[in-house]
Amino acid sequence: MNNNYNNAIFPGSPLYTGNNPSPNQQNMPPAYTSDMPFEQSYVENILRLNKGKKVNVFASFADAAPEYKSKTFSGIIEQSGRDHLILSNPTTGKWTLILMIYVDYVEFDEKINYNPEFVPNNWKND
Repeated sequence: MNNNYNNAIFPGSPLYTGNNPSPNQQNMPPAYTSDMPFEQSYVENILRLNKGKKVNVFASFADAAPEYKSKTFSGIIEQSGRDHLILSNPTTGKWTLILMIYVDYVEFDEKINYNPEFVPNNWKND
């Protein structure tokens, strides 16, 4: 039996060269310095900063029937994770779990909260 998982590299697991692990993107030390900023302003972080705001989420589903290929979800951001977004709709009383792989974009009716601290302090833009 051929087991392809024996040599698989999973996110967050160290890459090994000899006996010394080399950090990958998920476990990069915070003091890492570079000519470019270490980007961490992921969509889920931006959505978390805007928890409680009303949004329209535009999503598309490639393998769906033509009448279901795209959909707009309206509601209030309740939670956001790496692979999902949870909205509540006070008008209908419904809650919706949307997988991030289907999200095309998110539209806000008010200013978006964004934390510039996602760019490391040791990066200088000269």
